[in-house]
This record gives sequence, structure tokens and C-alpha cells, in this order.
Amino acid sequence: MTRKPSLGAIFLTVFLDVMGFSLVLPFLAAIARAEYGTSESTGTLLSSIYSLMQFLFVPVWGRLSDRVGRRPVLLWSVLATSLGMVLLGGSLATHIGVWALFACRAFSGVATANLGTASAYIADCTTKENRARGMGLIGMGFGFGFVVGPALGGLLSPIEVLGHKGAVPCFVAAGLSLVNFLWVWTRLAESLPVEKRSQKQRSLTPLNIAAMRDAFARPGVLSCVMVNFMLTVAFASLDQTFRFFNEDKFHLTEIGTGIVFTFIGVVAALVQGGLVRPLSKRVQDTFMIRSGTLIQGIAFAMVALSPRVGLWGLYVAGGTLALGNGLTQPSVAAYVSKRAGDSEQGGVLGVNQSAAALGRVFGPAIGGLLYKELSPEAPYWGAAIGMLIALGLATRLTASPSSTPELPTTP
Repeated sequence: MTRKPSLGAIFLTVFLDVMGFSLVLPFLAAIARAEYGTSESTGTLLSSIYSLMQFLFVPVWGRLSDRVGRRPVLLWSVLATSLGMVLLGGSLATHIGVWALFACRAFSGVATANLGTASAYIADCTTKENRARGMGLIGMGFGFGFVVGPALGGLLSPIEVLGHKGAVPCFVAAGLSLVNFLWVWTRLAESLPVEKRSQKQRSLTPLNIAAMRDAFARPGVLSCVMVNFMLTVAFASLDQTFRFFNEDKFHLTEIGTGIVFTFIGVVAALVQGGLVRPLSKRVQDTFMIRSGTLIQGIAFAMVALSPRVGLWGLYVAGGTLALGNGLTQPSVAAYVSKRAGDSEQGGVLGVNQSAAALGRVFGPAIGGLLYKELSPEAPYWGAAIGMLIALGLATRLTASPSSTPELPTTP
């Protein structure tokens, strides 16, 4: 009997991808500073190289999935994700050098560049009316990934292997990715029928300008992708400086930082799983994008001010940030998806996720530089200003169309 497409395996795939990314947040940059002698700005670049590879390869895997189906791309990606975590754990245990950490994060970025494909799988299985609700599932995967990842990383990173910290959580993540591979292999049905696959032999090279032009030709997509880029720059700036901020301003350990990240992830998951679904039936995607952007702007300012009020202020700011991000993330994906045809979902959503990956390239670099050169609060004031820019872009978005014709694409 032929299996029907299931969203459960997609949720697990996204969850483990984000867990592998967020797992290193409480310790990797700090280990680079303490054990390899790097500066804060260099330590945050370990995240930038990971996201640079995602920027280059998310649209590649998305376009490939439009051609060959979602399942083969996801299978390769999950297996390579496990290998990437094994390599990172081995590099930390043997203390080869900081160059090895950069190489491992680059490989993992290529491997985990599957969010465009995962989003396309959701689009294949949902109607336009339920699209935001479906994308909320990916948001829940993000949220729970940020719950488990930092908590696991903060808890396990102090355990030493060959006299060095950080390897154990990487090996645990690798094992979980192998479990995910078996799950996808045995339970994930193909969501894109052969008759709906793209017949256009478009280039699969990174930075395909023609594919970007095709995506941006759709009304509203360019503005929405720019909003997504600004949101991600701001959030990534926090991700990669937060460990330093927690240590320098609140004297928190890796475990303490992991607990704060876990709290943020719990709130984000609850918002995307419990609030976005009913809201998507009553309000437009544009309303949730604008509201979430405004809330995040306020939240970043609250993070910057939190040392003045104490640790409880940091938790309030983190919860507010999770609320805003939980509203915007699935709504942006749904907005873009509704403007793509059935055979173009992987490519168009890949461009959107690629923009987010590019934001995660610039965000850590900008945050690390502001932290080092100005003050520990500077990255968060900068993020608040970025949210105002994103809000201005969001005001240009129009209501979602009731139907989306296929546009001719450039080969």
C-alpha cells in the first residue's frame, strides 16, 4: 500500500537540524575564545560560515527537489547532517585547530540546507488556506529545536573527551540524526507526484541569478524576503553574542545560558503551535508579519536594558522576542509559498530560506563586531533598529492572493 505524505517526519527533520545548529550556541564560540585564543568576533564567525553554506545551498537543494522529489534530497541531507556532527565532535576532542572547526561547520551548513525543501514538502501537503498553519509546524520544529539544543549543549559540553570540552553533545546530536535518517527512510512518503515535478533543466549551481529573478518576479516576494533577511540578521546577532552577554553581564555558566535559550524556545514553540494556527484562520499573513516585527523590535530593546533590572528582565525580554518571532516566521513562509506554483515551491521557498541563511551570515559578524568594539548592549540596540527597517518593508506587503498562476521561468 502506498504511504501518504506525512508532516511528522518533516517536523522531526527540522527539529534535529535546528537542534544541531542551536546545540553549539552555549559553548562553541566560548570554547573558541577560551581554548583557541580567538576574539569574540572570530568566535561568532563559526556560525557565519555555517550559514554562508546554507545561503549558497538552500536554493540548490530546493530546485533539485522540484526536479527529483523531496524525499531523496531530505534523505541525503539528514545523513550528511549526522556526519557533520561527528566531524565537529572529533575536531573538538582532538583539538586539531580552529581551522578544523570552521571546516566542520561549513560542511554541516551544506548538509542542513534543507529548509527550503522541507517548506516545499509542507506546501505540497496543504491548501493555501491552511498554508500558514502548516508552516507553523516548521516553526514548532524550530522552537523545540531551540528548546532541546541549547539545553543539551549547555548540560553536556562540560564533559571532557581526551581532555577537551564540547565533543559529547555533538556525538549525541549525530546519533539523533541517524535515528532521523531511519525514520525518513522508512516513514516519509514522497509529496511531489512525478506529473507535478519541474521539467525545466535549470542550473543547480549556487547563486543562480535566474532562479532568484524568477522568484522575485512574483508580486510581494522580494519585499517579504527582505523582511525575512532583516529579521534573521537581528536574531542571529543575538544568538551568537548571547553567551558572552550572559557571562559578562549576568555571570551565567553554559548551563545557565542553555536554560535561557530553552525558555525562549519553549515560548516560540507554544506560540507557533498554539497561537499561529487559530490566528491564521482569522487574520492575514501580513498582519502577523507586521505585528511580530514590531514586538521583536521592542523585545530587542528590552534585552539591551535587562542588565539594569536583573535576570528576570532577561527572561521577560526573551519571552517577548519569542512571541514576535513565533508570529513572523511561519507567516513569512506562508506568504511566499502562496505566490509560487505547485512545481516551483522548492525553488521559491529555497530563495526565501537562502535569504534567512544570508542573514545568519551577517548577523553573527555584525553582532560580534558591535559587542567587541562598542559595548555588550550594542548588538541588541542595533537589532532593534533593524526591526524598524523590517517593519517599514512589511508595510509594503499586500494581502495574499486567492490563487497563484504559474509564472514562466528562466532556464
